Amino acid sequence: MKNNKVAVLILAAGKGTRMKSVTPKVLHNVCGRPMLGYVLDLVKGVRPEKTVAVLGFKSSEVRTVLPKNIKAAVQKRLIGSADAVKCGLSALAGFKGVVLVLYGDMPLLPKESIQKLLKYHFDNQPKATMLVATVEKPQGYGRVIRDEYACIKSVVEEKDANDFQKDIKEINTGIACFDADALRKALARVRPNNRKKEYYLTDVFSILYQMRERVESVAIEDVNLALGVNSRIDLAKVNSIMQRRINDEYMKKGVTIVDPASTFISHGTKIGVDTVIYPFTVIERNVKIGDCCQIGPFVHLRQDTAIASKVLLGNFIEIVRSQLSAGIFAKHFCYLGDSRVGRDVNIGAGTVTANFNGLTKGNTVIKDKAFIGSNSVLVAPVTIGKSAKVAAGAVVLKNTKILDNMVVAGVPAKPIMKKTR
Repeated sequence: MKNNKVAVLILAAGKGTRMKSVTPKVLHNVCGRPMLGYVLDLVKGVRPEKTVAVLGFKSSEVRTVLPKNIKAAVQKRLIGSADAVKCGLSALAGFKGVVLVLYGDMPLLPKESIQKLLKYHFDNQPKATMLVATVEKPQGYGRVIRDEYACIKSVVEEKDANDFQKDIKEINTGIACFDADALRKALARVRPNNRKKEYYLTDVFSILYQMRERVESVAIEDVNLALGVNSRIDLAKVNSIMQRRINDEYMKKGVTIVDPASTFISHGTKIGVDTVIYPFTVIERNVKIGDCCQIGPFVHLRQDTAIASKVLLGNFIEIVRSQLSAGIFAKHFCYLGDSRVGRDVNIGAGTVTANFNGLTKGNTVIKDKAFIGSNSVLVAPVTIGKSAKVAAGAVVLKNTKILDNMVVAGVPAKPIMKKTR
């Protein structure tokens, strides 16, 4: 009888020795987001009955990114993936169904691959189904060993493989689903019979084969989709692939990205239609950009910046924690930090909002239709009134409030006239 109950185990205990980092591996950012976050998105698509994340190295830090509905189990000694799964199963006591094992350091895996894996498993009812791939140069991957009838009999990790086995091109990605009871029975028989004296989850496949249980596979076309992060080199590869995905999605939605290879957009941004992003632009997480804007080249939009429609931000501009209204024109060289800028404001080349006094951050308010001349410095907190004008080279000192229609100039800036309407 088919049992469509699914529980997910996310293995996220590893230290990532090759990363040479004090940060847990799964918390390293991929396009502005901890890589574990992408795996958590994958879990949402599965809609499991239960989810357990197996933590280890600096588990308290990793817990901070887990949703409340995901239970954490701690692997006290990092002695292999089989032991990690045992820890996870202890938090699934009494669960009857299918256990899907995912890895917290594999952020590129698409939900379609997982759905295909689960569908095959439910339709065919083996005791285990693994996600495999065929790779011309399979260095670093465990090889899938089949018997004379093409049945899967084992997986051999590369470090334990002989020369003949290393020539095998079918590899195990690590992703698999299991009948929960069969997994428990097989795990009880796993022994550290390998060079590193670790308990390998892959040994479960050979044990199930010895128990005359079926182990089957589903192939993934592109092994890069199952790329795990074990080093900074891997992290760079994953970032590059994820960035390409993000940029492609925006272009499909009506955003022009002139040179995707030199445009860096973080996860969790929003960009409106008919906006053009020029080369060497960096857009961090939680940035919102409206329709019909022109951004770049060489623009850095940092977190929590919101830009309305029809805004032009040209060469060499940095903006952080600021809100820009529609119609703003800032063509060259400026820094806007902690600023609120009204509609149709002109920001001259070289303008700086000096938002940090060494201890605290201050806010700058520039109201509608103001004109900020080139090389102006606005020392926060300051307020520039509607249709006011700050002359080129002026320094507006902190706690200054420039009235509507006022013109100021000099160092420090002082009123020289009030504009007539």
